[in-house]
Amino acid sequence: MDDSYTENGYCVYKNFASDAEIKELRTVVERFHQAWKQENAEFYAEKAINSAYLTGTKYLSEPDRKTLFRFIGSAKLIQLVTSIMGDDVVFLNTQLFFDPVNASQKNYWHRDPQYHLSLEEQQQALHGPEAAHFRIALKDEPGLELIPRSHRHWDSSEELDVRLEQNGRRNYEPLSRGETVPLNAGDLLVFSANMIHRGIYGMDRLGFDILFCEPDPGILRFMEQDCLPDEATLQTLDVPRVFTHGKQH
Repeated sequence: MDDSYTENGYCVYKNFASDAEIKELRTVVERFHQAWKQENAEFYAEKAINSAYLTGTKYLSEPDRKTLFRFIGSAKLIQLVTSIMGDDVVFLNTQLFFDPVNASQKNYWHRDPQYHLSLEEQQQALHGPEAAHFRIALKDEPGLELIPRSHRHWDSSEELDVRLEQNGRRNYEPLSRGETVPLNAGDLLVFSANMIHRGIYGMDRLGFDILFCEPDPGILRFMEQDCLPDEATLQTLDVPRVFTHGKQH
């Protein structure tokens, strides 16, 4: 287990992906992004800042999907993932983070589970099964602002008021414990889905997030079977088990 991640809820690995890997990933991801924008034009124009399910069959060809699966199931990445999350880790999903069309749109503090869990359940989740983002910056980007150690510790009164927009506070206001983590193309940022964080818009960012989790049914219900590789593709991957674990649940 990576001590920095365990203590703080995040860690950064500089220059994790090579220039060749970034070029290949970016080509595929931008193809997905163009197709996604075309089908979701109204949502994109109004407020979108991210999309998901990049490895699904809807927007990408089979060769492009295989490119993503090869990177996600690569020995280099999974060795790092298991050092942080343990050997039973499972692939959960992919997401793409980009800038909103409206340059004045505010970013916002949140914990990922707040969109499907009650406040009490969010507190319980800090002691439960782990899910984490592994973000590859495909361009230089402003990165994220995080509240260190909030993956294990509940919000301060200030953080709770801002995150939930209560007592007159707004979720885009600065927080006193916020720590900014800028990224260069090729950097890998790992952060817990439980921690308080917000993306920083700008620089035409293109953050490719790969989500991994412990094999817990409560988390795996968010997995889409359409986003997993077929048997033929599995045979070509360095570490296919991160996908097959999910198929068993």
